[in-house]
Amino acid sequence: MTKEIKHDRRDIERLKLNVNGYRAHYLKAGGGPPVVLVHGGASDSRDWFDTIPTLARRYTLYAPDLIGFGQNERNEDGYYLSDFSDFLLEFINKLEMEKPVLVGHSFGARVCLDVALQNHEKVSKLVLIDAAGLGKVTRFGSAVMTLAWAIRRLLSRPQPYPTFLAKEGEDTNWLCLDKLPGLETPTLLVWKRLDPYMPLSIARRAEKLIPNSRLKVLPGFGHAPHQQNSDIFNRVLLDFLDGD
Repeated sequence: MTKEIKHDRRDIERLKLNVNGYRAHYLKAGGGPPVVLVHGGASDSRDWFDTIPTLARRYTLYAPDLIGFGQNERNEDGYYLSDFSDFLLEFINKLEMEKPVLVGHSFGARVCLDVALQNHEKVSKLVLIDAAGLGKVTRFGSAVMTLAWAIRRLLSRPQPYPTFLAKEGEDTNWLCLDKLPGLETPTLLVWKRLDPYMPLSIARRAEKLIPNSRLKVLPGFGHAPHQQNSDIFNRVLLDFLDGD
């Protein structure tokens, strides 16, 4: 019987890579098939510290800071959704990953979804965690985000995210429901039962629209099951990664 190698945060490498002209920071750990972890819209690669050690027993984990986030430089003019998805795709290409699994939370899930929709042949599986783009943010959620932005501005604290830009015909909800029936990538939706930003009804609708998908609902209130329910989340994610 093969003994599993134990990993912890001390095993996580902190690296830099030139991606489309950006000096991009990312985390790496483990060994095995590649899995890319993409943080949400008010966070960075550290979002995955509770996930990486568990998955690193069987997979190679890459967790980049998206452009404009974390340790990466920020263009003050802002970014379009396509800037983020182009960055993620080039990150995958630069590291010569062969059909990685993409795991994204909130806005990061929308970026992963954009890559999978446009380049399905480059993605083996897709995990969308309380994802943006599948429905509009609730009024309560919008109010909370606006209040947090205003408090940081009042206290002269930096915003944790860049300016988001919308092309003609887009808005910053980045809705893509009409594209979901054409998604060819096996997809796992992971959702909190009581999400104040993206209600569970959004996930249930997406499960019906995405041909090869399943939904796993985690208990409680919140928007980040990979942090709030990390043990359960890690088991759910490993089951999906290990499955055919």
